[in-house]
Amino acid sequence: MAKITYIEHDGTEHAVDVKTGLSVMEGAIRNNVPGIDADCGGACACATCHVYVDPDWQAETGRPSAMEESMLDFAEAVEPNSRLSCQIRVSDDLDGLIVRLPENQH
Repeated sequence: MAKITYIEHDGTEHAVDVKTGLSVMEGAIRNNVPGIDADCGGACACATCHVYVDPDWQAETGRPSAMEESMLDFAEAVEPNSRLSCQIRVSDDLDGLIVRLPENQH
């Protein structure tokens, strides 16, 4: 289990426990965190679970795959720390992870 903090665009924070093995996106959906739409259900086939990984956590969450990078082309306001939250698997090593949500997902 890892505690992940999701920060909405307006600064509202949601610190939730997410079960190991789930994705960061699934953790948001299961805990009713607003701002992650997850239209494709986590299949890396849309960009509606776009998040900004806190710079201190970028190394721990890894680099996006080529498929993820191509899907990020459909996201708005992509930054170097942008990731699709469906592609980040939760492990105990991610306890304390902070992700920020974009203003919108479309």
